[in-house]
Order: sequence, then C-alpha cells, then structure tokens
Amino acid sequence: MPLKLSSTAAQIPYYPTAGGYSLPDGVALLASNECPDPPLPEVVAAAAQALTATNRYPDPSYLPLRAALSEQTGVPAERITVGNGSCDVLLALGEALLEPGTELVHAWPSFSVYPHLEAASGATAVRVDLDDEHRHDLDALAAAITDRTRLVIVCNPNNPTSTGVGLDALRGFLAEVPEDVVVLLDEAYVEFAEQYRPEDSIPLLDEHPQVVILRTFSKIYGLAGMRVGYGLCSSEELVGAAARVRQPFTVNVAAAAAATEALRHPGEIGARIRQARESREYVASGLRDLGIVPAASEANFAWFDLPAREDRTPEELEQHVLGALREHDVLVRSGGALGRSGALRVTYGTPDENERFLAALRSALA
Repeated sequence: MPLKLSSTAAQIPYYPTAGGYSLPDGVALLASNECPDPPLPEVVAAAAQALTATNRYPDPSYLPLRAALSEQTGVPAERITVGNGSCDVLLALGEALLEPGTELVHAWPSFSVYPHLEAASGATAVRVDLDDEHRHDLDALAAAITDRTRLVIVCNPNNPTSTGVGLDALRGFLAEVPEDVVVLLDEAYVEFAEQYRPEDSIPLLDEHPQVVILRTFSKIYGLAGMRVGYGLCSSEELVGAAARVRQPFTVNVAAAAAATEALRHPGEIGARIRQARESREYVASGLRDLGIVPAASEANFAWFDLPAREDRTPEELEQHVLGALREHDVLVRSGGALGRSGALRVTYGTPDENERFLAALRSALA
C-alpha cells in the first residue's frame, strides 16, 4: 500500500549517504570525512562511566558540556547550544527561521543537508555558485540577499570542496548583511584550517548580533559515532530559537560525557591536526604527480576533478574510477552525489591508507 506522505515530507531529499558500512576489516574508509584515529582512552572511559546512569534522562541543560565549551571558547554558556551533531542545530534553526515566502541563501556545491532546509520549511533556496577556485563567492552571496532572506549559510571550510575564505573576507561580508538576517558560519572543519584558527572567528559573535558558529565533535575529536555538535551564538535569543522547535534531551548521556572529556586533551588533538595537515600535503603532492590539481584544501579531505577523457563522459569516468578504487578496497565519495559530476572527495586517512588510495587511483587512471 503506498504511503500518503505530506506534501512537505514528499519534497525533502534523502541525504546522499556514503558506502562503507558492514564491510570487512581492511577497507580504507575515505568517504565520510571521519577521523582515522579512534577516540582517546579517557574519552571512552568517560562515556562508559556515563552509561551506568542511563536509567535517568540527561540533564537537559547540558551544563558541564556547555561550561567546558565556554571555558575553551570564551563564549558565555548561556549563548551555547548543543545538539545531536551540528546538523541538529542547523535543522532546528532552519525550522525556527524559515517558512513559505522567505529565502535561504547558500553557496553550491556545499553541504548536502542544506537543501533539506528549503524542502522542510517551504522557503526558497537561493544557490550561489562557487568561484573558479571552488571557494565561496562572498560578494555574490551578499548580492543575493533580499528583504525576504532570513538565513545565510557560509560553510567554511566548505564541504565538499575543502576550500576556505579568510577572516578579513568574512568580516567584509558580514558588514554587508542586514542585522535581521541570521548568518550561520558552518565551521565543522575549522580545526584543520590554516587561514585562521578556531579562536579567531569567535569575536564575530560580539561584532554582529545575528551570527551562529556551528562546530562538531565528529571530525578532529573522533566522535562521529557519538553525534555531538554545538552552536556558538551572538545572543541567547538565537539559542532559544533552536530550543523552541527541538525535542528535549538532544544529546545522550554517553555522548555528552565523551565530548566534555575530549575538550580536556588539547595536546593530543593538536597532534592529530598536525598529522592531518601532513596527510594533506602528501595527498596533494601525489595527486599533482598524476596530473591532477586538487582544490586548495583547508579541511581533512581533498576535492578534485578527474582528468578529462575523450572516450568517457565525466559521469562515466567517475563511476569507472569509483569501481576501480572499490576493487582495491578503497572507498571515496562520488562528486556527482555532492553536486559536481566527474569529481571525487577523498578523506585523508592513515599514512598507509593515503598511499593505498594514490596507488589505486594511479591504477584506475591507467
């Protein structure tokens, strides 16, 4: 019997999930921008301890986690909201701000969840093309804002293209945005960036009344399976807007405990950042040796167009290379699923996985 979906639900696109689940050991999982390192032992222990009290609901204030985030960032705990991954905060703000007759402005290609906001709310999405270097065109984004715009998203560094824009450019852009338009800076990969440090964008919250900075524990902290993200907000009003539309208890007790503990180990996290940057240079060099020029990555993954072939369309070449990589037990992300056919997105893995990827790609292109 066919389901009779609501008109809203029928419009919401499926998230383009990556492969890699239920696979045997030894497959290089380079498709989902995860951290190749497991969580720290202390983080696992904190989560395990929290599990002994799962007969009780979580503290709905999540004060220990928010206090730890406040200590790290300098943002008052009252202006921090946490969620089941940063997507939870993103979707809540979309639900709170958008409705039919309003507009959402974001770059494209960008994070695959953004189209969900348009379909779920009935708002109109205004997609602005990236520039020729796969970066956000901030001037074009500012020009796209109208009196109907409620929300603008800047994914920085951008997923899937790995590129970033600098702090001065962001400041210039924010100066052009009306104060009644919320600007969401999606900084899921900011720890890997070199154009500015995570602490450098925090002052934007006090310089502008309508900014939310989204961050996550899924990447550098190695907690993708726990699902914890957070939003740093210019005002408590923005925190309240997200809270109005979400279910209670958005983060489970084990995830909250793990995230709180993860913040106590900056030295180990710094070592992971350095390793990711070394992998970035190694993979970029290997791609250039194959005649491929990747986008200038500020994240923990590479984005590049495959070399053109007269005997194959970009779509055909992409599928051929994906299949050949799978035969070598290397899983990467299809560019076609992310908005650009003939491209690939590849997460930096362990040194061995990076070498396996480059060798498999070399074979696939040959």
